[in-house]
Amino acid sequence: MPPRTDRRDRILDVAANVFATSGLRVTLHEIGDACGLQPGSFYHHFESKEDILVALTQRYCDALNGVAQDGLDLINDTGSLGIEQRVIALGEAIAACAIEHRAALLMTQYEAPVGAGEKLTELAKNATTSVIDAMTEVLVDGQSSGEIGPDLDPALLAERICHSMLHIGIGVFHRSRAARHLPTQKCQVYLDGIAVGAPARTALDRSAAMRAARAVIGTWNRGDANDRASRIRAAGRAEFARRGFESATMRHVAAAAGMSTATVYRTVSSKDDLLLDIMEEYSKAFRAGWVAVGEARSTPIERLDALMWVNINLIHRFSDEFRILLSWVRQTPPDAEAFTMGFLENLQLLEGLLLEGERDGSIRAADDAPHTRAMLMFEVLLTPNTVIRRAGLKGAHQLARQVVLRGALTRA
Repeated sequence: MPPRTDRRDRILDVAANVFATSGLRVTLHEIGDACGLQPGSFYHHFESKEDILVALTQRYCDALNGVAQDGLDLINDTGSLGIEQRVIALGEAIAACAIEHRAALLMTQYEAPVGAGEKLTELAKNATTSVIDAMTEVLVDGQSSGEIGPDLDPALLAERICHSMLHIGIGVFHRSRAARHLPTQKCQVYLDGIAVGAPARTALDRSAAMRAARAVIGTWNRGDANDRASRIRAAGRAEFARRGFESATMRHVAAAAGMSTATVYRTVSSKDDLLLDIMEEYSKAFRAGWVAVGEARSTPIERLDALMWVNINLIHRFSDEFRILLSWVRQTPPDAEAFTMGFLENLQLLEGLLLEGERDGSIRAADDAPHTRAMLMFEVLLTPNTVIRRAGLKGAHQLARQVVLRGALTRA
């Protein structure tokens, strides 16, 4: 490992800020200018942009490892905090680390950037292992004490909580004064649930909202069409997801579609237009699912449950679009609250559902402003794709029901 120096650390600090605000597309020259260094002096410390990314990611991993060790120390603390305090303390520390190391977080969330070298790929693969393991041990200890429900999978729940905490560093919602307690509030949702009482699984399965969700999901079959435009969209999705939008070319798309580049351009005018076409299909599917569930004649809790099922299926069915979104966030980090999937209409729908539930007594009341709580719940209703891959669609939904609706804590 290269020796630590004040100059080297300063370069890393400046580079972290540049990457976090401008994305991975920035050049070494731009980082050098931001540092006020001439190229010769800069290359004395880092030979390439990849070297800087590796160093930033290593610093992030070291910080997460420190957070994990502190979380494990809480288990052995003779002062013995309750499980709720331990989960919240660890969750807050993970969120703070994600915000502090936002550039590295953007590079490593779920997977390394397209084209990353072996070292960066390995670091990204294992970045969150220590904090997830620590959270798992905290939850296992909670099950042993009878504070956490015995039917919950602690490893899956830990992964869900940790990625939810890390996700706080991706957007900009955490910069709002109203959201300064966001990590605590998220943890409390997972521990206490939002529902007053425990809704029965059979009732949720048979609700009008769930029927509406299933009907919309059934329309997401896009593999039947074999016309030229559909083949180009399918090839574009695959290539943009595999190579990243910045790196993929229309020649790559044409080859994947089994067409000449000229034929592709006779159907699609540009790569940007193809991306918009692909993401429009995704956005329409997302919006259609939320509208159908929101209009269903069901209780607020039943509709929130159905929205979680829509989201799980959306991330599973549109996995390429999800990777394209992740690549876009890395290239152009969000600078407003409404980013990636944060559509204003869906937030308004969710805000109305939460208010309706509070009025009829089915959802726990909160002191937050309606918009702030809707933002919080919008993120909570999203299941990380890593959990979906490990648990499957039904398993991920069952976990969401257990913790978001009922809460992980045992109840008297």
